Amino acid sequence: MTDLDADSALVMFSGGQDSTVCLAWALERFARVETVGFDYGQRHVIELEVRAHLREKMSAMRPQWAQRLGDDHLIKLDALAAISETALTRETAIELGANGLPTTFVPARNLIFFCFAGALAYRRGAGHIVTGVCETDYSGYPDCRNETVKAMQAALSLGLDKPIVIDTPLMWIDKAATFALAEEIGGEALLDLVVEHTHSCYLGDRSRRHPWGYGCGECPACTLRAQGYVKFMSRKATRA
Repeated sequence: MTDLDADSALVMFSGGQDSTVCLAWALERFARVETVGFDYGQRHVIELEVRAHLREKMSAMRPQWAQRLGDDHLIKLDALAAISETALTRETAIELGANGLPTTFVPARNLIFFCFAGALAYRRGAGHIVTGVCETDYSGYPDCRNETVKAMQAALSLGLDKPIVIDTPLMWIDKAATFALAEEIGGEALLDLVVEHTHSCYLGDRSRRHPWGYGCGECPACTLRAQGYVKFMSRKATRA
């Protein structure tokens, strides 16, 4: 069997800020780009509902993006919610747990995502998986760390008997730099899209509009996004 196509990528696309910037990053680099989302019974299921609109808007931004953007896939992982007692899969408080991790941590979630993404990438012939995980500006999830991703890349390559690359363009940058990267890749149009149409809030709140987008404004995801936007705008003002 031939190797997977090094010019084809599968983007783990949730509909959030990070994965949307990663999708733009991939569309600039690969000849064929497909997306995959995961429905695991998350409280903020609204993120899955914005995905199609984001893909449509991004496809219209540049002719080459429209040509490169391929199929979207949605994988249901109900079993993950069934075995998870977390604030992302239950109506429980978002707080710091006794283990030192936030209660929004879904054990092995990203590991499971990578396994399914790897299987899909293999079937679709994609040599790259692109993900928005980051350990610079994040909630402390151990399955977002660079060491974890590298281990998964090695395991998938061995298990599939084909070299596969997991790209993490946001791993070493903070949320402010992620906003900046959106502007760098797609100008004000992409930046506005990220602010207005992506979803990060863990509670799925899209009733309140802030300068950085929609959300409850209090959960960890909203806090990180808000702080990042303030820092981004400050840096932008300084450069001006």
